[in-house]
Amino acid sequence: MIEKDNPSVLFVCLGNICRSPLVEAVARRRCAEAGLRVALASCGTGNWHVGKGADPRMLRAAAAAGYDLAPHRARQVRSDDFSRHDWVLAMDRDNLDSLQSLRGDRGSKPTLFLPWAGMASPVEFPDPYFGDEDGFQQSVALAERAVDGLIARLRAG
Repeated sequence: MIEKDNPSVLFVCLGNICRSPLVEAVARRRCAEAGLRVALASCGTGNWHVGKGADPRMLRAAAAAGYDLAPHRARQVRSDDFSRHDWVLAMDRDNLDSLQSLRGDRGSKPTLFLPWAGMASPVEFPDPYFGDEDGFQQSVALAERAVDGLIARLRAG
C-alpha cells in the first residue's frame, strides 16, 4: 500500500479506453494543480483493448477540454492491483461486481467512483462507447465534477 501522504487511486471501467483513462487524466492534472501528491492509474476489467490507445472519440472530447489522452495504453486489472492501490474505484456496478470477484478477500475493497467522490447522482458513470460524440463530451464534464469531489475527499484525509 502507498503511504497516507501519497495515496494511490485506481480507476476502472470495462475496456480502459473511455471513462477510466479520462478520469485518470482529469485527476492527474487537477490534483497537480491542487498541490496533491497522488499516484493515479486506470485499467479495465476486460482484455479486448489491452495495449491500445484511448477511443478516438474520447481523445477528441478530452483534447477539446485540454486533456491529453494520447500517451494512454489500455491494460487489464490484475489481482495485485488491490494491494498496490489505496482505492479501487469502479465506473459502474458491472465492473464493481467483476472487481469484487477478482479481489476475493485481499487488499483494497473496490467501490463505485461517483458516490465515493461525493456525488449523489448519477451513481454510475455512463459508458459513452455505444453512443454519439455528445456522450463523450458529457463524460468530460462529469469527470471534472467528480474529480472535484475526489480532491475534496483526499484533502479531508
